[in-house]
Amino acid sequence: MDSLDPDAREIATAALADGGALVVLTGAGISAESGVPTFRGPEGYWTIGSRHYHPQELATAAAFRRMPREIWRWYLTRRAICRAATPNAGHLALAAVEPALPGRFTLVTQNVDGLHRRAGSSSADTLQIHGNIDEARCTNGCSADRFPVPAGFDAFGRDDALDDDDFARLACPSCGAPARPHVLWFDETYDEAHYRAESAMARAAEAALLIVVGTAGATNLPMQIGHRVLRSGAPILDVNLEDNPFAALAVRSGGRALRGSAATVLPALLGALVGGQDSHSAPTSC
Repeated sequence: MDSLDPDAREIATAALADGGALVVLTGAGISAESGVPTFRGPEGYWTIGSRHYHPQELATAAAFRRMPREIWRWYLTRRAICRAATPNAGHLALAAVEPALPGRFTLVTQNVDGLHRRAGSSSADTLQIHGNIDEARCTNGCSADRFPVPAGFDAFGRDDALDDDDFARLACPSCGAPARPHVLWFDETYDEAHYRAESAMARAAEAALLIVVGTAGATNLPMQIGHRVLRSGAPILDVNLEDNPFAALAVRSGGRALRGSAATVLPALLGALVGGQDSHSAPTSC
């Protein structure tokens, strides 16, 4: 049975009826449904020697300068968990709606796990504003700015050692300088070159509808996107299991706060935009 709020379906179809653009903003909640632990959960903690580190202590440029090998070990362990996960019906629904709205769809994701791209969302219209854990980049910023993490690390585990040969393979293939994970760290700022921040705000300014999925609104740029859409007068739909700051923005915008999982709500909601059918059956490119 279709349990989607009929008002939400009507809001979405009306907002896009005249050729307007859809922007979707996703956070950790959609990936948690695929088994990826949330960044701030207990799985994120890491022990080095006798000290326990919180993720917000590890995910910094300062920590990488002090202990690059340990930071790489943490990221490779997180990456292996992401690589073992598969896109869920929410990811697939978003991949299915993109070709149905050519030139009118943007997916902005805070998630670094790559599940949206593996579900079939395009690189052109998927703005990974926090980076991608499958990629690295040169710490010297040479011309080979981003490159895939070398093969052989997909099953890297919490207890695995990163020996000298492994660490050497994580160097920049162009100039040999140390490489770093291509992720936005807590002591860094959003930029266009690495994280498409300006593009995300520009797309938000043009949105006729914003759908927010599975995010707590704890980071700066996503909240800026929400407020930018609110100022433009476009409706916001918030899809989340729990209350969050975007729910209040949705109500103020004339939209709705939809309590439910992305894998349940998105196929029904986005199916209304691609011919009235649930869009969970899109093929995956994994």
